Amino acid sequence: MADSNTQIAPETLIDGNILVAKSFARCGVTHMFGVVGIPVTSLANRAVSLGIRFLAFHNEQSAGYAASAYGYLTGRPGLLLTVSGPGCVHGLAGLSNAMANAWPMVMISGSCDQKDAGRGDFQELDQIEAVKPFSKFSVKAKDIKDIPNCVVQVIDQAVSGRPGGCYLDLPSDVLHQTVTEPEAESLVTAAFNSSKSKSVANGSEVPTSEIEGAVELLRKAERPLIVFGKGAAYARAENELRKLVETTGIPFLPTPMGKGLLPDTHELAASAARSLAIGKCDVALVVGARLNWLLHFGEPPKWSKDVKFILVDICKDEIELRKPHLGLVGDAKKVLELTNKEIKDDPFCLAKTHPWVEAISKKAKENVSRMEAQLAKDVVPFNFLTPMRIIRDAILGVSSPAPIVVSEGANTMDVGRAVLIQTEPRSRLDAGTWGTMGVGLGYCIAAAVAEPDRLVVAVEGDSGFGFSAMEVETLVRYQLPVVVIVFNNGGVYGGDRRSPEEITGPLKGDPAPTSFVPSAAYHILIEAFGGKGYLVETPDELKSALAEAFSARKPTVINVVIDPYAGAESGRLQHKN
Repeated sequence: MADSNTQIAPETLIDGNILVAKSFARCGVTHMFGVVGIPVTSLANRAVSLGIRFLAFHNEQSAGYAASAYGYLTGRPGLLLTVSGPGCVHGLAGLSNAMANAWPMVMISGSCDQKDAGRGDFQELDQIEAVKPFSKFSVKAKDIKDIPNCVVQVIDQAVSGRPGGCYLDLPSDVLHQTVTEPEAESLVTAAFNSSKSKSVANGSEVPTSEIEGAVELLRKAERPLIVFGKGAAYARAENELRKLVETTGIPFLPTPMGKGLLPDTHELAASAARSLAIGKCDVALVVGARLNWLLHFGEPPKWSKDVKFILVDICKDEIELRKPHLGLVGDAKKVLELTNKEIKDDPFCLAKTHPWVEAISKKAKENVSRMEAQLAKDVVPFNFLTPMRIIRDAILGVSSPAPIVVSEGANTMDVGRAVLIQTEPRSRLDAGTWGTMGVGLGYCIAAAVAEPDRLVVAVEGDSGFGFSAMEVETLVRYQLPVVVIVFNNGGVYGGDRRSPEEITGPLKGDPAPTSFVPSAAYHILIEAFGGKGYLVETPDELKSALAEAFSARKPTVINVVIDPYAGAESGRLQHKN
């Protein structure tokens, strides 16, 4: 008989914060980016206690950019945690960037108590409505028991089909509700098992007839071209691409973030002969790249009016939008595997002496020689080419794994695309499909935590750097191996570019809209937090700073002073201004 004085211990209760953290941990989440505050600080702490590394930022925009890039680099959704109202609004920058680039990401925002909605509660906003234009799926946990299923839904949706940004809304009252520990475990297990039982289809098998049709088009083409983008990089299709290119001898052209899937130095690389390649090709196999502004919409005059596009995309809607000659809906890696298999049964290959291959090779060599002649000059005060050459050589001097290069800015990014050489997949991050400026520091942090064995090198314009410059403190706080190189030319495109006739009116004494404080000491900013800063104005100073920084692999800012008149307005998009 039990002792009448024996007390039964009450069951342990866990709140919504712990249940959210448990649910994400069960889904394999290992990193979270964000800015804490009411009502999500406890959620961040609970996540950390369960082994999810939380990278705390100064601004939700940068944290969101980090989450989006993390999704691209790892293939798993990057998580952004924000507070309610304005925190959610700031986070939309990262969420929309993920959608534009087709990268998997989940934004999680706290929201006001449900009973107070519509009454003017603290930071109240209809966040589900606010995120609609910027997300592929959104859901609100209206009760603590909804949390595990909601978590599983956003994780699954972020990676299914064409990847993108998803949103999870967590009202404050739900985060404070409680369930027993056994009930919580049961809820998490049921949601996780339900997710596992559903096979998330990344497109059905491409019909054999379509693969045969694509191969026949390439076989009969006189001037074929293979174009690939970051969709192929996300799909980890580099081995299949290499096999296709080297089996068929067809020249290839990567989009900026497709660079490195095959080395830029490959003999069939057409990047240095881009205008000729896209202007004269008669059949273009486009893999994991959209025929958008980056590829001139696939239209004349940049492309031949007679070119036949074979478009490979995970999204059927994309195929229907672009209306290619032949559309193959499916995962890039799988489609290329089938293509290679079809070619193997009846192989063909363009010889090095093929007129098309020779024309591409000749033009590429001519353009590279012309560029190298310009790069060989040591121009001081610096133009863009001299420091970019020195940076290129320093990066190439790092043994594998190659550094991840992050780049933004009008002139800095454009020159970097032409000069910096990518030799390994997913080793370049830049402004991307949406042309987003301010991504630099967020991308750096994402790359450093996603690929901890790699050095991360950011090559930034001073304007692009300024969007997120405070995050250098975040670099120092987490001691991340990131070297930030700022091309400092005193403003957007440069300093004051106005003609005397433009400097008129009652505010003519104000600085130009494009100008910053001349000779800004960006290198001192990181030193305020304990990082290392360098000011460089000559080739020898830059070489020395790069050697020390690359060897130390510590948070660093190298402030490279550029001639304020060296750049061009809007880089390569002058006609847009």
